[in-house]
Amino acid sequence: MKIILPFISNTLMNFVIGLLLARFLGPAEYGRMALALAVGQVIQTLMFDWLRLAATRFYSERARRERPELRATLDASFAVLIALLSGGTIFFLVSGIEVPLSHALVGLAVGAAVANGLFDYNTALVRARFRDGLYARIIMGKNLLSLVLTVGGAWWFGSAAMALTGVCLSMTGSLLASRRSLSDAGASPAAARRGLAAQALRYALPIVMANMLYQVIPLVDRALIAQRYGFAESGQFSLAYDLGIRIVLAIGSTLDVLLFQLAVRTDELHGPDQSRRQIGRNMGVVVAILAPTCVGAWLVLPSFQQLVVPPEFRGPFAQFFTMLLPGFFCYPLIHYAVHPVFQIRKRTRPLIATASMAAAANVGISLAMPAGAGAIGYAVALSAALGAGLLALIAAATLVRASWPSPRDLALTLLGSAAMAAALLPLRALTPGLSTLVIQVALGTLVYGGVVAAFDLAGLRSLCLAHLPARWRRDAGDPGPLPTVDHVA
Repeated sequence: MKIILPFISNTLMNFVIGLLLARFLGPAEYGRMALALAVGQVIQTLMFDWLRLAATRFYSERARRERPELRATLDASFAVLIALLSGGTIFFLVSGIEVPLSHALVGLAVGAAVANGLFDYNTALVRARFRDGLYARIIMGKNLLSLVLTVGGAWWFGSAAMALTGVCLSMTGSLLASRRSLSDAGASPAAARRGLAAQALRYALPIVMANMLYQVIPLVDRALIAQRYGFAESGQFSLAYDLGIRIVLAIGSTLDVLLFQLAVRTDELHGPDQSRRQIGRNMGVVVAILAPTCVGAWLVLPSFQQLVVPPEFRGPFAQFFTMLLPGFFCYPLIHYAVHPVFQIRKRTRPLIATASMAAAANVGISLAMPAGAGAIGYAVALSAALGAGLLALIAAATLVRASWPSPRDLALTLLGSAAMAAALLPLRALTPGLSTLVIQVALGTLVYGGVVAAFDLAGLRSLCLAHLPARWRRDAGDPGPLPTVDHVA
């Protein structure tokens, strides 16, 4: 559970850094930076994300000791891909192909893809070994460097290019500071094996292609908004999307670190039947946390916008955020609730088909939007597309006889979220501000937390009690030991 703390700090820092960048860059430059980062994210997913996924699925402390060729293979593959990407980027820059971004921003987008890919790959290796302290040091180092270099570059120069330079330097600098702890004995390039690379690629490629398609959806929307309405309007859309998606993905990825690794361990120790049931229980936890998060985000939106969002983004931010909110709920469910059904089985090809349906839905709905819808129409299309992708993925999981959360947990989640909304909705009419936000958050936590405590929703009460100190557990009337694998989920 200690790994949650660096995740929370990383989420908060990314949130603060995103707001500071928007404040110092303004809508137009922020729009350029966000588009370049979106391009870099797609490149990173296509080129490097399969290595992160392979590390998460196949690497461990035992593999580090007994199979150094696995780490050697992954490292060598990364080096080869960097060389190929560098050659492709040079060819693109000298080809004269016109794109909305300048050549400098294109180059920095590729640099961000490499830096972020290397960072995610190394942190996945650390998490797979359960090295919580090392993981925390890497994350904190990156955040501190990003605050100085990324935000500092935006403040001093007011330039998207300088902010992106800071993004690249902050991630690579953090890894260089911990390079000795990240190395493996015996993992020299000579130990690399093509067969292992092929095995990892076969497992991860469908997931990579699906993830890339989901990332193409907002990328296309950003680019079309910039082309039709200007970079300033694209920046308005991007800030609402970036902040919202960071919140839900931070929650989802934190849960994924705990829950999917638990499912993998269950698969190793107890077999596939138990791991499938574990995945179903994990889904209940993800839904039980994400549903009140999204409902609460809409309820506190006026105060959040007044307190946090830079003045030049207010108004459009709330409009875009509201239309994007259903997508914010669906996206982490796709990746952290239903995708594991196929990942634990190593049958990941259906993920491409369902992601393709979502991408096609985004294009179709965007074209069907009335001309007067403006940039808001793209937010509606994005949310609808992610909803379509989630429904298609659920249908595919049903065909492979997936285990699902208990109806009781789903009903209690709905009941708790509805009770929270009923309690907070009258407060939405109050004057937006800090006092209103504090009251809303406290009351919402009390109402939904009461449902969790009263009914042990998705096992969350038991999980919280299990990780309290023994004396506190006795005071709470629960002297029992730490939960079993089944109980934790």
